[in-house]
Amino acid sequence: MALHPEFPTDPYAILHPDIRWYPGDEMVGGMGYEMLLPPLVYKVRKAVAAWREAAYAGASPTTATLLNHWFRTEHQRPDTNGTVRPFRWYFAQREAVESAIWLYEIERARDPYALMKFDSSGRVAKGMFAEDWTRYVLKLATGAGEPAP
Repeated sequence: MALHPEFPTDPYAILHPDIRWYPGDEMVGGMGYEMLLPPLVYKVRKAVAAWREAAYAGASPTTATLLNHWFRTEHQRPDTNGTVRPFRWYFAQREAVESAIWLYEIERARDPYALMKFDSSGRVAKGMFAEDWTRYVLKLATGAGEPAP
């Protein structure tokens, strides 16, 4: 799979949704980039990116404080050799946190049907949901949910 020509080498760099995943020009063809992603991903990533660029507009004061603390404040952490270095979020971690908060607090997507408006494929239908409670699925690295030793 090809990398987008503008894909950064820095794993901490904020990625624009159009270069977040890139199948290569030969795969996109006439289908369109957004059709190759899982149905809800493209529009949610675009909206979350716009929300991030708007400094988390509409977030509650507590949420805005937390987001700014997590992502716009430098944090120092001890390294294994006894030195201190800055902690940095990998972009995928940041995007996952922002997406969950944006869906719940800003979009108020509290049932599966509220998520349907983000379908870029046109293939998601109400009959696909066996229950009426919302699930947010986030892609995280292996071990991301494990406590630190």
